[in-house]
Amino acid sequence: MMKELSQLEKMNNLLKMVAPGTAFRDGLENVLRAKTGALIVVGYSPQVREVVDGGFSIDCDFSPNYLYELGKMDGAIILSDDLKRILYANTQLIPDSSISSSETGIRHRTAERVAKQTGELVISISQRRNIITLYQGNLRYALKEIGVILTKANQAIQTLERYRAVLSQSFTNLTASEFEQLVTITEVAGVVQRVEMVLRIQTEIRRYVNELGVEGRLITMQMEELIGNTEEEFLLLLKDYGRDSSDERLNEITNSLKRTTENELLDITQIIKLLGYPTAAAQSEEVISSRGYRVLSKIPRLPNVIIHNLVERFGALHHVIAASIDDLDEVEGIGEVRARTIRAGLHRIQDQVFIDRQI
Repeated sequence: MMKELSQLEKMNNLLKMVAPGTAFRDGLENVLRAKTGALIVVGYSPQVREVVDGGFSIDCDFSPNYLYELGKMDGAIILSDDLKRILYANTQLIPDSSISSSETGIRHRTAERVAKQTGELVISISQRRNIITLYQGNLRYALKEIGVILTKANQAIQTLERYRAVLSQSFTNLTASEFEQLVTITEVAGVVQRVEMVLRIQTEIRRYVNELGVEGRLITMQMEELIGNTEEEFLLLLKDYGRDSSDERLNEITNSLKRTTENELLDITQIIKLLGYPTAAAQSEEVISSRGYRVLSKIPRLPNVIIHNLVERFGALHHVIAASIDDLDEVEGIGEVRARTIRAGLHRIQDQVFIDRQI
């Protein structure tokens, strides 16, 4: 699964390189509109040199118009890996014919084999089908029209909006249960499940944004407004309820969640297991206690070091809530004024979540 994650990162990087608004994408679009077709290799590594034969040494600054003019020739175009220079044109690419390819056209089959053999980005622009296809290693991706991507991105934003509303209510209900000391591990796992669903939709939208380039600014603004501080609140939730709340273990949990399949994510017992609890806890109504990181972080102007000191001193949120002004004053870094602020902040949060809670 780690390989899949790296493939996702690779895809995002490729989409940024060819995003609308870049000079490179302008050049590709020029070739596409001219219907001449083209084969372009980005990078001139030793592996690429092994498959290149003949051609003209150009070695000039890159420009969309130069790419368009050179695309009229039959051979491949070689660009520098930073896309700033055109190195060669009209070259012949001779990859290892034993490398498997699922493509049927000569240009696309050559592009796929060169990408697999060299690991470099190879772009094939179809002369007849008006499609730009990216190849790198075993990765293959056909760029879609901007209108199609915008439609999908807007649909994903609407889905994110619905999921985010459900997640916000889940957080509110959990906070109310924390004040009432009625939290179960199943309720916590349900919130973790919803957070991961929201973050997966965010990942999908980011891929659309990368492919949209300058056209994706409004989508980005909508996504960021909807996501808000979800990731930060999620980490605090894991610090509150993870059996082991060390930073190393929290990273393991978040990475494991990213690697879970859709079916595994829907299985509450899998999430409970990731949090460090026995799967049998899913059937138990035993109450568990929050350490208090998430709720205490909602008190304005309360530094993280003070929150840490409170958790270290009292061990659980309900002990902090029950603490007197004098008890709070004894914690390092907390004077009488700050102790009163903490008490007032907790009461204000409690009153609000009881109003907003859905039974």
